[in-house]
Formats: sequence, structure tokens, C-alpha cells
Amino acid sequence: MKKTILILEDDEHLNRGIGFIFEKDGYQILSAKSINEGKRLIKQHKVDLIILDLMLPDGSGLDFCKDIRTYSNVPIIMLTVCDLETDEVSGLMAGADDYITKPFSLSVLRARVEALMRRTEAGKGNVIISGKYKLDMDTCKFYRDDKEILVSATELRLLSYLMKNAGQVLSKDQIISALWDKDGNFVDDNTLPVNISRLRAKIEDDPKNPRTIKTVHGIGYIWNGEA
Repeated sequence: MKKTILILEDDEHLNRGIGFIFEKDGYQILSAKSINEGKRLIKQHKVDLIILDLMLPDGSGLDFCKDIRTYSNVPIIMLTVCDLETDEVSGLMAGADDYITKPFSLSVLRARVEALMRRTEAGKGNVIISGKYKLDMDTCKFYRDDKEILVSATELRLLSYLMKNAGQVLSKDQIISALWDKDGNFVDDNTLPVNISRLRAKIEDDPKNPRTIKTVHGIGYIWNGEA
């Protein structure tokens, strides 16, 4: 069955170009040029990945990304002309799984989409329980005390790796190598700490003093599901 990609980009030429490349790769393409149109397509179709422009004629891609994260963990790649570090952090904090600055090579976008799709599929097939936490990778759902907590596709993979290695100190390089491309390709320095920060905000009683995902200064992180 074909995977479906929603392209939400108001530049018609770029929208068509992206769609053409992924149609050749065998994907079903949904095309939208506004947030309202994107919302309609998401309601009508099962979407496997979203390519989302930051600036749209009827609103902000950041706000739309945050809205999607209230009900779905569909992988999202954000496109933007902004190249400031703060803009990238904002995109990741809003729930994006990846971030590409314009102008970009379509071959790079293609590689990132394929990598994100592979990582999403590779994480499926198990249920992990750690203390009061349960991660079901078949349904892509995460629970604390049997209450579901919405997390993104990247957060799911990060949770899976941390929970499978509960009680072990994991270096930043270990986590990046395991979750993202080999040798950290396409991974910005902000990617891991931003995703850790997002997870803490969702699962910790006091995110500023985390007890479940603890920082081991100078090394990395450790999962303590029994906290």
C-alpha cells in the first residue's frame, strides 16, 4: 500500500516540484497551499508524513504543527527561509521531526524523508513497560499510569531507545547514532536536547528538576522509569 505525503507549501512551483519527485518514488501525494486546505486533507485522508512550510498565507506553520501534535504523531518535516538557530529550535519545540532551510536540494529532502520513514517503520513491533510508563510501538502510543500522552514520531523513537536501555547512561553520540542517520548525518546540535526538553515537559512532574529522564553532565542521559 502506498504511503501518503501531504505537501503544505504555498509556492506552487516548489509544491509541484516536491510532489513530482515523490510521486516518482511511489508515494501518493496530497498538495495544499494553505492551512485550511491542509486541515481538510488531513481529515479526509490517512497521511503518513507532512512536509510543512513555516510561512503560509492563512497562518503560521508553527501554530499548525502545534495543533497537529494535539491529536497526531505523524512525522513532520518543516521548511523555512529562516536560518537562525532560534527558528530551528522553535520548529523542533513545536513538534517537527526535522527542519530544512530554503533553498535546499530536492535530493537532500528526499533523503531526509526516506530516513524518517525508515526510522518510523523500524520502531514498530513491540511494547515496552518501565514503571508507570508504557510504550506501544505498534499503535504508536505512549502512556503514563494508563493515560495516553501524545508524542511525535521522533519522541516515540527516543522514548523507545531510552526505555529499552533503562538504568544505563547513554552518551549523546550513542543516542544520535541509534536514532538518526549513521554518524549523525542531517542532525543539528540542537536536535537531541530540544527533543529531550519536549519529552520532559510532557512526562515529568517538574520538568526543571527531571527524575525520569536525568541528565548525566558531560556525558548524556539516563532513563529512570521507576522514579
